[in-house]
Amino acid sequence: MARELPTRVVQDPSHGFTRHPAASVRHPDLVLALDAYADDHIRARLYGPATPPSPTEHALKLNVKPASVTAAAADLRALWKRELVDFQPVDEHGIPVADRPRFPYATCPDLTAEPREERREILDELARQGAYLLYGELLGDGGPGTRRFRDILTSALSREEPLRIRVDSNLFLPWPMLCLPEDPDGPDDVFRRFLGYRHQIEQTGSSCPCFADDESALPPPVPVVSLNHDKGIDPEGVTRAADVETPLTTDTTPVERTLRKQLLDAFRSDGLDEQLMYFWCHGHFRSAPDDNSPSFVVQLSDHKDINARTLLAQRATADPLLSHRPLVLLNACYAGLPGSAELVHLGGALIGAGAGGVLGPQIEMPQMFAAEYAYAYVKRYLGGQETAGEIAHALARHFADTWSNPLGFAYTLHCGMDNRLERTTL
Repeated sequence: MARELPTRVVQDPSHGFTRHPAASVRHPDLVLALDAYADDHIRARLYGPATPPSPTEHALKLNVKPASVTAAAADLRALWKRELVDFQPVDEHGIPVADRPRFPYATCPDLTAEPREERREILDELARQGAYLLYGELLGDGGPGTRRFRDILTSALSREEPLRIRVDSNLFLPWPMLCLPEDPDGPDDVFRRFLGYRHQIEQTGSSCPCFADDESALPPPVPVVSLNHDKGIDPEGVTRAADVETPLTTDTTPVERTLRKQLLDAFRSDGLDEQLMYFWCHGHFRSAPDDNSPSFVVQLSDHKDINARTLLAQRATADPLLSHRPLVLLNACYAGLPGSAELVHLGGALIGAGAGGVLGPQIEMPQMFAAEYAYAYVKRYLGGQETAGEIAHALARHFADTWSNPLGFAYTLHCGMDNRLERTTL
């Protein structure tokens, strides 16, 4: 005899089709999908309006080990720190030059006063290694399929007009720091080779934000923003860190947190209605004695560790906690690095909690530049006219063109390219 079996719905597959993205959300011009298969190969797919017409997406198997590409990416980040941030001019005897400051490229954001030949040599090396990672490590197996794929990708990346690019991958590379090959017949401007100078780029993967319910998506007339910071950073006021508080507290509902408990209490609450979360703190990696996977942690003024698990443990349900899908500017060293299969990064935890996007540096970022970047970014984002991706791209170009400083390329956007601060008009 037929009878109805008991059922329990644990997911709603069509729910996403009954929610609406923000008005600023558009399909990207180019999507590059890279799927790493164990430690064997990478499956690459390329599609979008910026690619040649095709009945299907452009796809192929890359005969390169994901671990090799990941190691090359780590080497590139280390190169930026070693050759740029930690650069120390020395004489022929290896002694620091007396009339130059210690670490001149880290202590002054404006690099135009530094020797042009010295500066160009550093930038050329960063660009050379950035191009090698993309064309040597990732797309360098030399087969006809790879050459065709490489040509299609290069043709799109070489366009003069900025593209909106999404890299959807569980294999994370520092895309804004990667470069096009050197063109002997092209303009003598090394910055134009960097992908972060040419295009808007967001990285997606295992952490992808969902849309808020229509009922809760209406933003407040006055934006709610938070400053989560370590007051012990720059107590003498050498950087512009204090200036960032001005736009954060002007025509907003500001929330300040300086203690770990304050942040965790907020995550245990019924919901956070912030539209912008700004973190100004130190970031570093910490390993347990028997753990080979270090955990990325940040600390506020009380110097108590906050990592991904710390935040995830506060959530009683799997429902999005950050109801207005805020942009999180995680201005801490290494905060723009990804997680892995063994480690959920802090940025991924925030996106899992409902953040629309997370922006942070992939390297150890000098405080002077980090404060300048944050001040410029926060002012523009709170203006509500530009998206997160537009601002990141504009600032990368601004600091390169005005101060000859490439450190804006080291900031990476995890999701949120189309995030924009919106207000409800009464």
